[in-house]
Amino acid sequence: MEIRIPEVGESVVEALVAKWHRKDGERVIKDEPLCEIETDKITMELNAEVAGVLSVRVTEGTTVKIGDVIGKIDEQGTPKVAMVPSTGTPLERSSPHISPTERRAAREKQVKVEEKVEEKQESLFSPGVRSEEPVAYRAGAVPPRAGDEGRITRQPMTPIRRRIAERLLAARQQTAMLTTFSEADMGRLMELRKKHGVDFLARHGVKLGFMPFFVRACVEALREFPAVNARIDGDDIVYQHFYDIGIAVSGEKGLVVPVLRNADRLHFFEIEKSIEDFVERIRSNKLAISDLEGGTFTVTNGGVFGSLLSTPILNPPQSGVLGMHAVQERPVARKGKVVIRPMMYLALSYDHRIIDGREAVQFLKKVKEYIEEPEEMLLEG
Repeated sequence: MEIRIPEVGESVVEALVAKWHRKDGERVIKDEPLCEIETDKITMELNAEVAGVLSVRVTEGTTVKIGDVIGKIDEQGTPKVAMVPSTGTPLERSSPHISPTERRAAREKQVKVEEKVEEKQESLFSPGVRSEEPVAYRAGAVPPRAGDEGRITRQPMTPIRRRIAERLLAARQQTAMLTTFSEADMGRLMELRKKHGVDFLARHGVKLGFMPFFVRACVEALREFPAVNARIDGDDIVYQHFYDIGIAVSGEKGLVVPVLRNADRLHFFEIEKSIEDFVERIRSNKLAISDLEGGTFTVTNGGVFGSLLSTPILNPPQSGVLGMHAVQERPVARKGKVVIRPMMYLALSYDHRIIDGREAVQFLKKVKEYIEEPEEMLLEG
């Protein structure tokens, strides 16, 4: 049977064959992962639909169209006996796992060496030509500096990275993005987690983190400031009376933003389990495009990497994104005295075309109030 690139979304027209898990000529079993493909939205694995011998038709690093055949499984085939190839460059013969890009670079390097040798030989027998540099250099090009070889590596962007670059650039060019900052005292929330954490884990099988509190705080703030949950469509403002909250998750190939549907209806443990599921499916390349579509507002936590303060970038067509950061003990003033408290900087980036500065500041202030008084967001279930 043929192995084809499946349809993964209406807007996806091509995919990169990123990695083959099995080699050409090897026997595979049904449902075994065969290869990893990347689109501009997700990375996913293709599994064997039948058992048999794999025939690879498209090498790693090749971009193909949706529906293209990249391989075949012969259900009656016999596995090939591995043999050392008799042709190709020394690099190819000794390193069967070298990527196509590295193989091409090796071949090009060999050609350049041969051309330079030929030019040196010509210079010895051609009157009036004293330079031993290649013709391209004598024509005005700058020769590479001695010792540059091996100092840089060039490789094409993956589809996901290209898409991330395009969306980041679009967010800068097509929105009037501003950021407002605040800070929240995390003391009471941390005490609440400490008090209920063991029981929460025992009852629901997941740890109680910060994210459910911030998701719930954002939902409540969005209810009071609907413009932050709205989007621009042409000359219209579309107010969205539902709360699909995107959670930015860092994967191996880049940042993805799966969406918590109807987050206002989710209990704390459901939020935690959903995020845990997203992380696992991203790790195993099983996230679906439908998981990434939509979203009315985004929350991103740079604090897990140690970020103290940053400016989150919008995820169009959304009009707002909240950035969480690392908790740090700092001296703050409380009732005329300086005390040490666990503080977190908060950053709200917003589209100024639809959200006024006053609304943005009040929205962030409301989130801060909920986080500093978490008892109002009762632990459920």
